[in-house]
Amino acid sequence: MISFTSSGSFKKMESFLGRSSKVDILGIMNSCGQRGVIALSSATPVDSGKAKSSWSYKATRRGSVYSLAWYNSDTENGFPVVIMLQYGYGTGTGGFVEGRDYINPAIRPIFDDLSHKIWKAVTSS
Repeated sequence: MISFTSSGSFKKMESFLGRSSKVDILGIMNSCGQRGVIALSSATPVDSGKAKSSWSYKATRRGSVYSLAWYNSDTENGFPVVIMLQYGYGTGTGGFVEGRDYINPAIRPIFDDLSHKIWKAVTSS
């Protein structure tokens, strides 16, 4: 069994938690989500015009869990074109077209900014 006793009050902690619960994390995620769409679209190879214009995002909250995901709706024979561009694909004649890592460099600054903004919002509330 674990027990503890305390003298004094938890007013400071309760106040901090109350302010923290009012932080608009979903708003921050929506802002970064839109910036991510722009970054991914800009980084998508030009010869794939449809893939370039098919990026979207979704920011959600389920209880205390927040999620931010980016999507691309361009498919070829049921397979996502952006995945083929990122990782490469086999051709119908037995060849292979090598992929190019364009997603990770484009989205990394968005992730960094998102974590910075959320940390700042929570700690300065």
